[in-house]
Amino acid sequence: MPQTVNLSINLNKIALLRNQRDVGYPSVIEAAETLIAAGVQGLTVHPRPDERHIRKSDVVELAALLEAHPGIEFNIEGYPSEDFLELVCRVRPDQVTLVPDAPEQSTSDHGWPVAEQRDLLTTVVARLHEAGPRVSLFMDPEPETMAEVRALGADRIELYTGPYAVAFGGPDSAETLQRYALAGRAAAGCGLGVNAGHDLTLENLPPFLAAHPDLQEVSIGHAFTADALWLGLEGAVHAYLGALAGRRRKSA
Repeated sequence: MPQTVNLSINLNKIALLRNQRDVGYPSVIEAAETLIAAGVQGLTVHPRPDERHIRKSDVVELAALLEAHPGIEFNIEGYPSEDFLELVCRVRPDQVTLVPDAPEQSTSDHGWPVAEQRDLLTTVVARLHEAGPRVSLFMDPEPETMAEVRALGADRIELYTGPYAVAFGGPDSAETLQRYALAGRAAAGCGLGVNAGHDLTLENLPPFLAAHPDLQEVSIGHAFTADALWLGLEGAVHAYLGALAGRRRKSA
């Protein structure tokens, strides 16, 4: 039987809305508390250097909040700049997901070129392990690279699912899903945990889940926040937990 897949909600879009005006709401912390009460298993943030959405102060406040909720995992994503590494080593989340983002990128759009960045990643993974967090690398669905990721000392990968979301429902959908399934299988086969995230939705999540029996966590932000405009935060959590449990979304 497939294992339970944890739902981690990315809070970036809530922070982005808050930052549009200097009034302090919607509160990232209140949103986190609502999500926890609704049943999520994790919270994700991706602080960027310009703090256009999640701020360093949010990271610190969320870490303090989650001390009272030891069953909820805290996942911090980001490029391993010195500022980022100092922050995550200070707050010590459950998981750090390393992404190869340039500062000006609007969102993550590719995985690590492991062969080109081997020295950097080996050093960073070792430093993070010394501080305590589990380390995941944001990766494209390339089965042949998974053994290299494991050799770096990483604990997990997060499959970048943007291309899957683009292909979903089209003529290349089945082939694309198969490529992801092979990558997930290769990762699990060499001892890596498997996470996934980017543009996963209530519609495309169930078939992705069915193809990945080793999947441990999905991180969802943009689609979740959009759905919450209609469903509310609690309703959106219940809908995504239902999708992870294999229940199809009912038509309005």
